[in-house]
Amino acid sequence: MKINVIDFFLTAIEEERIILSTVSGVASTKPHLIRYFNDDVDSIDIITTKSFQLQPNAGNREPIICEPEIGTFGNSVGLRNPGLEVALKELKTLRNTCNIKKILNVSLSASSPQDFITLIENFSEVADMVELNFSCPHAAQGYGASIGSDRDIARNYVLTIKKNLHCSCPLFIKLTPNVKDIGSIAKACIDAGADGITAINTVGPEQYIEAHSQQPILNNSLQGRGGKSGKQILPLAIQAIHEIREAIGKNIPILGMGGISTGQDAFQLLQAGATAIGIGSALARINQEQWPDYLASLKNETKSLMFPNKKTGNQLQKTVSFLSHEKKMEYKPHKVTKCNYLENNTVVELTLEGSLTYSAGEFVFLWLPGIGEKPFSPALSHPLTFLVKRRGKCTDALFNCKVGDTVYIRGPYGKPVLLPQLKKAFLIAGGTGLAVLPQIATDLQKQGTRIFTFVGKSSSSTSAGEISSVEEVLKDLTSYCAVSDDGIQGRVLQHLEQAIKTEKNITENEVAFFIVGPTPFFLAASKLLEGYGIVDTHIFISLEKETRCGVGLCGECACGKKLTCQHGTFFSYKEYKEYEFL
Repeated sequence: MKINVIDFFLTAIEEERIILSTVSGVASTKPHLIRYFNDDVDSIDIITTKSFQLQPNAGNREPIICEPEIGTFGNSVGLRNPGLEVALKELKTLRNTCNIKKILNVSLSASSPQDFITLIENFSEVADMVELNFSCPHAAQGYGASIGSDRDIARNYVLTIKKNLHCSCPLFIKLTPNVKDIGSIAKACIDAGADGITAINTVGPEQYIEAHSQQPILNNSLQGRGGKSGKQILPLAIQAIHEIREAIGKNIPILGMGGISTGQDAFQLLQAGATAIGIGSALARINQEQWPDYLASLKNETKSLMFPNKKTGNQLQKTVSFLSHEKKMEYKPHKVTKCNYLENNTVVELTLEGSLTYSAGEFVFLWLPGIGEKPFSPALSHPLTFLVKRRGKCTDALFNCKVGDTVYIRGPYGKPVLLPQLKKAFLIAGGTGLAVLPQIATDLQKQGTRIFTFVGKSSSSTSAGEISSVEEVLKDLTSYCAVSDDGIQGRVLQHLEQAIKTEKNITENEVAFFIVGPTPFFLAASKLLEGYGIVDTHIFISLEKETRCGVGLCGECACGKKLTCQHGTFFSYKEYKEYEFL
């Protein structure tokens, strides 16, 4: 059942309630994550989607987010979204399978009033309110801030949309702060028929230079320029909200955002005239497991400041205590010391100077300035080693690195896999999933586990007849079996099956299976194991999810309600099935 948004705001104001919202493009970016904020985060009242367009948009290449200083972020996602058809189908399914108790705010982006009308009329079936993106500072010409930076253009857009709209879905206009008079633009939108204002979007765009390379970090056609969010923009947000409230009067709802991380920040924005508070970049400074407690504390802290004579319930942990005070996205340079080409020159074992402390379930990003970055699981900590398979522009460039070249690393991200006490463990990998196994094998060996390793390879040959250093480690630690596909994908699973048939007590509690590789590979392996009576809680899979930020903002790495950049890449097969098929 959909919620009457205007009545909700009026009632909340009368009852002196604090309203919290997620913001477009951060955290609540996928259906499973919308479900997460609906089911598991009581303090959130409004859930905002990413901005959807008529057609799918792949957005910009990574890096899309950077951290110039603690708590401040630059971003250039480029309005990445699946397009109207896919997004609407996903939200319809969500509405039909989940009791949405919160306000669903669907963000929309277009380059003409007619396209906005098409989007609104389609999404009005699932949305409680829609937010029109007149503000993205790094969108293509004709989108985002191209509309919201001009009062007359913004007014004419709203007038045309309202005149020709055949539904009554409340319209909120999201405005850019990168203008001289945001108040007059907000008033023009309200006078033209908008129901409310969302402000502010990111500041900028500006260029973010990495200290060592002296190169732009963000990867886009704007010479690496992107919008700024987080701590640094809070004063601008407070001033903008004040100007908007002065211009539009006291009764129009304003969804205020921009650099909020503590109750004191939210209080200042409410004092400036905001009706509700949006939380975005602050979530990058807190592990997802703590998001519900942090947001509850934020709401409680804000309420105690806003209404000091009103009881706020139990005393909660201070919001500032949840926030990380370390940079999470800092790059460190490493020189290439060795390139070992494997499997008919389709894979390179890249050895870098230095070392890295990490655990199984964690990963890092490898970055080449001007080209891009991708996530990788380290294969060895010392010497620092990665396995890179050619798949696209960034991996091709890594593959072609020479001794002496510099590769930049940020991380690690994720969370260590918790290994149970085991008598036997079977490690199964396809392709470069092999990289994840040495650390697991090392940890298992320390507890006296008997380890069997099965690795599927596209080819057993190398350019110089060398064996991978990663394989050498696994041969020392485990009973090792490498199998070439020879044109049959997943052929290694035949050898695994033979071992299962001959191994005794394979289904007992102190036996577990760890599978690493692409989704078709781990699904085939998991189904094979279940066929032999292995329970799904004893099967662990490491997910190769698309990961773009590593700090919990973009939501791309979601496995159901969990982010692998926060919870680690390993899930039990039981958990995977529950999350993926909610």
